[in-house]
Amino acid sequence: MTGKPITPKQRVTMDQAIHMYTTNAAYIGFDEKRKGTIEEGKLADFTVLSGDPYAVGAEKVRDFRVEMTIVGGKVVYQR
Repeated sequence: MTGKPITPKQRVTMDQAIHMYTTNAAYIGFDEKRKGTIEEGKLADFTVLSGDPYAVGAEKVRDFRVEMTIVGGKVVYQR
């Protein structure tokens, strides 16, 4: 696999990709009331990356490092 789309129609925007990995993933797992967005009362499961995906473009996101992981509002990993 090259990671490249077979056709240009298969491309998604950065917003669409982030939405698929967050909100949609929680919805598919029937967990949207507890996960998928950062809101008061939700679990606060998220990662902090070493860069801004909107600033560099999709092709460079794979080079980011995970700087911190928060699960249930608690830091479980920190570089």
